[in-house]
Amino acid sequence: MTTLNAKGLACPMPVIMAKQEAAKGQAFAIQVDNTTAVENLKRLGASIGSTVSVEEADGIYTLTFTAPTQAAAASEGGKDTVFFFGKETVGGGDPELGASLMKMMLYTLTQSENPPAAILLMNGGVKLATVETECAEHLITLEKMGCDILVCGTCLNFYGLADQRKVGTVSNMYDILSRMQAAGQVISV
Repeated sequence: MTTLNAKGLACPMPVIMAKQEAAKGQAFAIQVDNTTAVENLKRLGASIGSTVSVEEADGIYTLTFTAPTQAAAASEGGKDTVFFFGKETVGGGDPELGASLMKMMLYTLTQSENPPAAILLMNGGVKLATVETECAEHLITLEKMGCDILVCGTCLNFYGLADQRKVGTVSNMYDILSRMQAAGQVISV
C-alpha cells in the first residue's frame, strides 16, 4: 500500500495529493501533522465512498483510505462556472493572509478536473495577471487548460500596468458582463 507524506503541507495540498492517489482506485495511506488536514481528508473519503481510519502517534496522523467506490471527481459545473476577482486577495482581513489564500485558491483550481470556463479580473484583481508571482503562473496554467482569462483594460491603465500583463486577454466591461450573464454560475471572490 502506498503511503503519502503530507506532513508540513498547507491546505489544500494533502487533499489534492489524496484525491490524485484515490483516482488510482486502490487503498492508500497519507500522513499529516494537523487536525485540520485530518478533518478535510475524512470529508474527502466520505465524498468518494472510501472508509477512512485514523491513527495518531506523536502528533503524526496516519489516515488509511480503503479503495474508493466512486471516482474522485471534481465538483461538476466547471464548464459553465466563471470566477470574478475584484481584488488580489481573498477576503477582507489581513492582506498577507489574503494573498496566501489567493495563491492556494488559484493553485487548487489548476488541480481541478473541471476548471472554470473563465476567470474575470477587474479593479485590483488585474494585478494577479501582471506581476511575476505564483498567481500569474497559476493563471497561465489555467489558460493552458482552456480557461479564458479576461483582464479589464481600463483597470490595467488605471494602475499603470498595461505593459506588464503576463497572462489573459485585455478585455472590457461589455465582454466581462456578457461572460457573467452567460455563465451558469458566477463565483465572486
